[in-house]
Amino acid sequence: MVRKPILFLDADVLIAGSGATSGASHIILQLSKLTIIDCITSKQAQTEAERNLMAKLPLVVPTFRQLLDVAVKMVDDPLPQKLQLFQGQANPKDLPILTAAILNDCDYLVTFNVRHYYPASEDIVILQPGEFLERVRILLTNLVG
Repeated sequence: MVRKPILFLDADVLIAGSGATSGASHIILQLSKLTIIDCITSKQAQTEAERNLMAKLPLVVPTFRQLLDVAVKMVDDPLPQKLQLFQGQANPKDLPILTAAILNDCDYLVTFNVRHYYPASEDIVILQPGEFLERVRILLTNLVG
């Protein structure tokens, strides 16, 4: 049996997915809500997303919290000594995000800031939300075609 893909969602994807009723980020959250994929995020990403939503779109915060509760598994931020294992593979402020994604066996790190990440391992793929959905579309087309 094929394992469901595990996605780590960066803060920008959480914001976009909560703030709109359409778009790739929102669809990813809906796929996770339907248990077609598994999505996780870290406390750092959740805090950053919520802080930005409170400042710019405060009316969306309840929707954001509800989506996190039903569609996203929360994981702890990595310990400082774990960050050293992946030093130089992401912008310094984004290193905890990449580290959390790798340590939690994610197949994909989904972000709008792909240029901030340059992992040494091919075990994780950095994609924008639309790029991930394109992969899903191709996979489904191949299954039925």
